[in-house]
Amino acid sequence: MEEKAEGTVTLKKSTLWKISTFVFAGLFVISLFTGGFGIGGGDSDTTGIAVAPTPNAPSPSRPTGVASVSAEELIDDDPVLGDPDAPVTMVEFSDFQCPFCGRFRSQTFDQIKKDYIDTGKVKFVYRDFPLHSIHPQAGKSAEAAQCANDQEKFWEYHDKIFENQQSLSIDNYKKWADDLGLNTRKFNDCLDSGEYKDEVEKDLADATKAGGQGTPYFVIGNTPVSGAQPYSNFQSVIEAELGKAK
Repeated sequence: MEEKAEGTVTLKKSTLWKISTFVFAGLFVISLFTGGFGIGGGDSDTTGIAVAPTPNAPSPSRPTGVASVSAEELIDDDPVLGDPDAPVTMVEFSDFQCPFCGRFRSQTFDQIKKDYIDTGKVKFVYRDFPLHSIHPQAGKSAEAAQCANDQEKFWEYHDKIFENQQSLSIDNYKKWADDLGLNTRKFNDCLDSGEYKDEVEKDLADATKAGGQGTPYFVIGNTPVSGAQPYSNFQSVIEAELGKAK
């Protein structure tokens, strides 16, 4: 660095080169952590990724396009709400430990139920999509809900789990069964035996085959929807599918 008589400061070329190199190196490091300088881009705030995050992990899709499998084809022996003859079927693949699935339940589901399920327009099917790699309680909580389903208390137990997402444990699954008035001996035997482990894994496999890459994942008629989207997004898809069904 040289100081001129008039009081200005200039940099030697060698010094300027070193500073420039340091600045670009710092910017490069920042870009690695922010996905290029846009922090939190895409739909990452609406879905849990199905696999451990990698640089090439796909972003969840908006509710557009056509599903590889229709909702009707995805119906298994899973819990159902609504008129079995409703013109539109909506399948949710969900993870009880996923915060975005909890968001869908607390912020969106009740409105869908009021407007479409209770009015006979939509048949709603719940299936499991446990993300084992990031949610260690996802599988067992799904099994617990299936055990509750044996005693016709699936939806009550479903809500109990989502209300207590921060307290998932074997002891609590059994306590919640007691709280809901289930036959605890039957419930505990079902849970401890792993009776529904294979059923839960089958749901996971079907979710993946249907195009699910994160939770929650939905197929509404023939339209896939990824993530805890706003109610208006679900509404537009449902209305479009109702129009097709006429």
